[in-house]
Amino acid sequence: MDIIGKRKIWFTISGILIIPGIIALILWGFNLGIDFSGGSLIELNFPNNNQVNQDQIRNSLAPLNLDNLQVQSTGNNSVLLRTKPIDREELNKIEDNLKTNIGQIQEIRFESVGPTVSKSLTKNAIIAVIIASIAIILYIAFSFRKVPAPANSFRFGVCAVLALIHDILFVLGAAAILGHYFNFQIDSLFITALLTIMGFSVHDTIVVFDRIRENLRLYQNLSFEEVTNKSVVQTMTRSINTSLTVLLVLICLYIFGGEAIRNFVLTLIIGIFIGTYSSIFNASPLLVVWQNWIERRKLKRK
Repeated sequence: MDIIGKRKIWFTISGILIIPGIIALILWGFNLGIDFSGGSLIELNFPNNNQVNQDQIRNSLAPLNLDNLQVQSTGNNSVLLRTKPIDREELNKIEDNLKTNIGQIQEIRFESVGPTVSKSLTKNAIIAVIIASIAIILYIAFSFRKVPAPANSFRFGVCAVLALIHDILFVLGAAAILGHYFNFQIDSLFITALLTIMGFSVHDTIVVFDRIRENLRLYQNLSFEEVTNKSVVQTMTRSINTSLTVLLVLICLYIFGGEAIRNFVLTLIIGIFIGTYSSIFNASPLLVVWQNWIERRKLKRK
């Protein structure tokens, strides 16, 4: 199986997967949750009303003129309300209005995030991703410092992070598309999922890179491209099987888990799928492309 030899195909597929998301990011951006945009989140239960729906809620609250009101059903006769930052007095007005027009309600939670806090969260999220990427490069460069020639430990680290950037772009693009069409919101759990995806993807990539390191010692008569292809083929089944077991668990969580973690789980599903693809079809081919470029430069200098 010549995976590395067909790297142009895999790179083309990656472009096809990523470009729609980048366009969505440019055109629509993210549908930010209150963690990042600021606002209030109210979860209410209607114990005596099995037929309550989003339109009833919106119509009932229309006289209050709430800015940026979003209503989302969560099952079990419950709804999530997202709106501008409000205080307890305004919350009481909302609850009194719903009691009058719909019936008895029970407050499950009330959270409010101001714009200062949301800006801080945005800054910290970006810093976390950057620090994680730098740490990954340094860790892989150190761990692979004794890799046999012609490989270079620093190139291993950079290629792993380039594959990560591919994964992050795909997940961010998917979030922008889902946010535009299905009200998928970016919150602090999304950042947690993003960092988890980075860790999972790097773990998968390191397994392949470690096999390349071993095979460079075993097959010194083969070219770097041949050794890399052999290593990818040897580890591909393991990578796919590992990812499938994780995806099966996540799919069950998505179907049977609560509404509060559904977006988090969906993000993980998307990220682990694309992370498995990039570990096999992007990280190692990038390593070969870089190595071939260096060898061509050496030949030109002679």
